[in-house]
Order: sequence, then structure tokens, then C-alpha cells
Amino acid sequence: MTIRIRAALLLLSGPCCVGASVAQASPALRPVRGVADPQLVHQQAVSSRRLAGERHHSPTSTTNFGHTPLARRAPNVLLILADDLGFADLGCYGGEISTPNLDRLAAGGLRFTQFYNCGRCWPTRAALLTGYYAQQVRRDKLPGVRSGAGGLRPTWGRLLPEMLRPLGYRSYLAGKWHVDGRPNACGFDRSYRVDDHDRYFGPRRHSQDGERLAPVADPSFYLTQSIADRAIAFLQDHAASHADRPFFCLLTFTAPHFPLQAPAADVARYRQTFASGWDEVRSARFGRQKALGLLDCRMPPIEREVGPPYAFPEALRKLGSAEVNRPRPWSRLGDAQRAFQADKMAVHAAMVDRMDREIGRVLTQLRRMRAFDDTLILFLSDNGASAEIMVRGDGHDPRAAPGSAGSFLCLGPGWSSAANTPFRRHKTWVHE
Repeated sequence: MTIRIRAALLLLSGPCCVGASVAQASPALRPVRGVADPQLVHQQAVSSRRLAGERHHSPTSTTNFGHTPLARRAPNVLLILADDLGFADLGCYGGEISTPNLDRLAAGGLRFTQFYNCGRCWPTRAALLTGYYAQQVRRDKLPGVRSGAGGLRPTWGRLLPEMLRPLGYRSYLAGKWHVDGRPNACGFDRSYRVDDHDRYFGPRRHSQDGERLAPVADPSFYLTQSIADRAIAFLQDHAASHADRPFFCLLTFTAPHFPLQAPAADVARYRQTFASGWDEVRSARFGRQKALGLLDCRMPPIEREVGPPYAFPEALRKLGSAEVNRPRPWSRLGDAQRAFQADKMAVHAAMVDRMDREIGRVLTQLRRMRAFDDTLILFLSDNGASAEIMVRGDGHDPRAAPGSAGSFLCLGPGWSSAANTPFRRHKTWVHE
């Protein structure tokens, strides 16, 4: 049974290889001790030592990965998915953002350097959870049929929890869904589903176990924390009532997808960090990546004339002259533009930082319920950082502090180029 579970999980990592989002296009890589062979992985993926074991094993190995032989009991699985995270955003991938919890997982496991995804939210999630290419299950664009974001999976395109249930697993979802169907009708025993992708401080469209929840009015609410709270509650219930069964927990953060919104105290930690601009940040991240042994290649130049994949002129008018829709040389920006852009990246960093802290709380819960050593932990992003610039939700108040509920800001192509170091483009592009 355990071998079947491991095979399913590794297989499901593969169909994310529909193509490499530009943030995932492969440079010349070399195998390095502690870093997975480049033929196996790429785009942020960190696994726990349950995957790596006390020694460095190939991810396809069926040998013992811990103190207890896996054949004695199927492992728990915690799959953590970030949204629009750049390849270089984590500390263990060369970033300057504080991510100690993910860095510790990386140090005790494997950092994947050639791991593919579909470049967009819904195709990646469909491929990950079904084991099929997104086009096969109509979750990427196909001519002549209802497909893409509004596509409906064929009945044979079942999700992983449905396949795990006959093997004794209980399954939990906490976070962004972006898959067709309802979680509890797709094999999840408990679910907290977020469908509001425009508000971190007051989501209006979210539900638990299929029951719609009221819009949030609590001023202390922050979605990244709430998603972790729900996951922890599900795990606590599992430990109390179902400890004899393995679990699959899908923890899907909306962070750091736009809008760039984060608690003011978190943003303040990074207020001066990015004043040097995206050109210097990209160069510094690349240097650290080489020092970490993650890659051995030349860094391609930023593609200065490549902007957002969609044109929304009205958004630029609302955001004002401080916004730029091309990754222009930092030295050519005006003072107001530099200040505005540095503030945006500070919010992005705060969102990544907060996500790491919440992951740490979930890992603490695993330790408290004595499940950490029997849990396969995987971390990845659905695509690379985004060059998109738009205004949705409640709109953008130019008087609002960057990162507050009244603001609606996007990372844009300049900072996306730094977040996706060493790659050339951004979320949406699919090529090598």
C-alpha cells in the first residue's frame, strides 16, 4: 500500500510538467550534494526529511526513509502550495526574505531545482490533484470544448483524495481551491475553501465543509493566518478522533498572489530592504544561488520590453505615474517611482515572511500530535512570480498605505524579474 501511495505522489509531481512557466525554464544545472538531481525537479519544491531520510536517497527510491519502515504504515502527507511565489523568494533559494521554517525543511530534505508547473493557478492544481495533464481534464484551454478556468473535469478525472480514501486516508483542505467541483464531493473529509482572491483582510467568498461563511468584518483578520488556523484545527480533530488513520492535508495559501496586502508590522520589517532596486536584488539573489550550489549558468539579462501578459490601461490610470509596466532599469526611475516600487516589494516580502511563519505553526502542530516524523512534507508554488498589473476587488485608494486593505497593488514585471531569478520572464509564459 505504501509503495502505491508514494508512486501516486511522485506521479502527481510530474504532470505539472505541462511546460515550464518562464520562472521555471531550466538553466544549465549540475547535481550538487543536498540538491536533487536536475532531471527530477525545479520551481520551489522543498520536501521533508521523510522524503530524504537520514541519508541522501533518490526521490524514486523505495528504501527506508525514517526510523520506522514505511511498509508498516502509510505515511501522512502535507502538501503546501504557495501562489505566485518566485523561484528566488525563499532564503534557501537565494532570497533575502526571512523563511526559517522552509529553510529548515530544505536543510533536512531536498531542494528541487528542475520542477515544472503549468504557469497558471488552475491548470497546475488540476494536474497536481488528478495526475493528468491539465488539457486532458479540460482545465487548460482546448479548442471547441468548455475548458480552462471554467472547464469541468471528465468523471474519470478524479482528485487525489478520492484515490486515497480506499487506502484508509482522511483528507483535509485549507485554503485556495480554484478547482472545479466542491471539495467535500471530491474526497475531502473537511474543507475550508477560499474563493475570494481579492481580499486578505476581509474575504467575502469562503466556506467550510460546503457551508458558506459570512463575510469577515474582524479588523484583526488576515487570510494567511486564518488558512493556517483551519489546517491546525483539522489536524487537531484528526489527532483526537482519527489517530489510527493516515491523513492527506492540502494547505493552499493565497500568498503572495496579488493584491499585495499584509499586516503593517510585517511590512515595516522590509521597508528599507529593497531600496536598491530590482536590478541589484536580482544580481544578489543570483550570486547566492550559485554559492548555494543551486545552479551553474549565466544569468540572462532582464527582458526590458516584456510587460504584463494582459493590458489594463485603466489600472495604470488608477495607480498613477509611480507604477511602471516594464522592468525598466532602476537607475532610470524617478524618486517617487523608486519609493513606490520599493514599498510594493516590501509588502510582497511581508506576505512570504508571514506565510513561512504560519507554516511553522502547522509544523508545530504536527510535532505536538507526534506525526511529524511520519509525514511526507512537500512545498511548491503553482507558478512563478507575476508581472500582472490590475485593480480588482474593492478598488485602489491612492491615499491608502501600500499593503493595507484599501490598496490593490500588484508586483509587476520589475520585481517579478527579481523574484524569478535567474529566469527571464514571469507567470503565464510556458517555455524553456
